Amino acid sequence: MRATLMYGAGDVRVEHRPDPRPVHPADAVVRTLAACVCGSDLWPYGAMPATGTGRPMGHEFLGVIEETGADVSGLKAGDLVVAPFMYSDNTCDYCAKGLHTSCRNGGRYGLDGVDGGQGEAVRVPYADGTLVKLPVAADSTLIPSLLSLSDVMTTGHHGAVTARVGRGDTVLVVGDGAVGLCAVLAARRLGAERIVLAGRHAARTDLGREFGATDVVAERGEEGIARVRELTGGVDKVIEAVGTRAALDIALGAVLDGGTISRLGLPQYELGPIGPAGFRRNITLTGGVSPARAYIEELLPDVLDGTLAPGRVFDRAYPLADAPAAYRAMSAREVLKALIRP
Repeated sequence: MRATLMYGAGDVRVEHRPDPRPVHPADAVVRTLAACVCGSDLWPYGAMPATGTGRPMGHEFLGVIEETGADVSGLKAGDLVVAPFMYSDNTCDYCAKGLHTSCRNGGRYGLDGVDGGQGEAVRVPYADGTLVKLPVAADSTLIPSLLSLSDVMTTGHHGAVTARVGRGDTVLVVGDGAVGLCAVLAARRLGAERIVLAGRHAARTDLGREFGATDVVAERGEEGIARVRELTGGVDKVIEAVGTRAALDIALGAVLDGGTISRLGLPQYELGPIGPAGFRRNITLTGGVSPARAYIEELLPDVLDGTLAPGRVFDRAYPLADAPAAYRAMSAREVLKALIRP
């Protein structure tokens, strides 16, 4: 099969690899129909040290079951499934608490002999616990939105849930990337009355308005904080969807004392302002890696009936052979989120 591998910063290649087969009785092989490039893939794309052995890439994919191990009972060949971006057994104590990303038997795609999602097929460990069967045909027009449940929409939802967004709230979303835009959708779904989107890319913020943002703040730094406070007087709920220290500073500057900041962006910093000044403000810092598996079945009906259309964040599709071009385009901010069709 063909699959995408990263050999270092800026060095993405599509190469032939052995076709996957079940290795353990709980495995399934999924023939990929749709995958994508994640914003988090761009961090290694910009900074990964060169290596002689490529790293299989991709953790968001949707496809058809091709083969199952002997212990797989809930899925069969031909089923259309979506894969959350980490695999899990869905039976351990962490999974029972809805924290599938901490599963005692779980893991990440592209590591420990598991395929990456940006390829023609993927061996999925703990298939019964990981994969969610989809009640649509493989050629459904909903495929992009269903694919978003693998990561980007469930991550945006995680931000809104952990920020405790509710009816009538005013919410600030920092970041106009795909996760930030899905956080806007999620905040609107949970009843937020006013949603301020901090971003400066017009095509993206325009989509954010269509998703439910009531205001857009293009300014950054202290000017951005001042603008948010001018519009709202300060906000109680913030979803930070970038992962930089500058984005966190905007969140901290705009949030009211006693408010909540949910961090979704993979932090690109080690230290933050958690000393006495922040302590006195009684701000709650929450968020983290989204347990996507815990949210898929909750969000699925709204995608199926068209209430949510998060697939609109995919603004360009590429064949698998052009995956390197998809990385280049996303890195250059020419594309919001690249869909890959094997």
